[in-house]
Amino acid sequence: MEQQLLSRFSKNLFWDADLNELDVEKHGSYIVNRVLDRGRWEDWLFIRDELYGLEKIKHIALDLRSLLPQSLAFIATVTRTPENQFRCYKQTRSKSPHWIY
Repeated sequence: MEQQLLSRFSKNLFWDADLNELDVEKHGSYIVNRVLDRGRWEDWLFIRDELYGLEKIKHIALDLRSLLPQSLAFIATVTRTPENQFRCYKQTRSKSPHWIY
């Protein structure tokens, strides 16, 4: 059953992972991160409508260490959550700037 679910994703999305080893619940943050950063619209609709639901995606995304800026803006807008509440926002912003001589 789970293999059938994973086969519905775009073929290029998990090019570096063995789909036989991927568990929908155990690897939820990996799947959500990959779909937000690299997925197609159909992949997003699949995880939102059939796999996790918007509320679970929100909770997973809040704890992600990294997201592309456009992915962060998208998930923040869709879930109506301020960007500064996401872990990836805090970690990205906390990097110290380069020294100017």
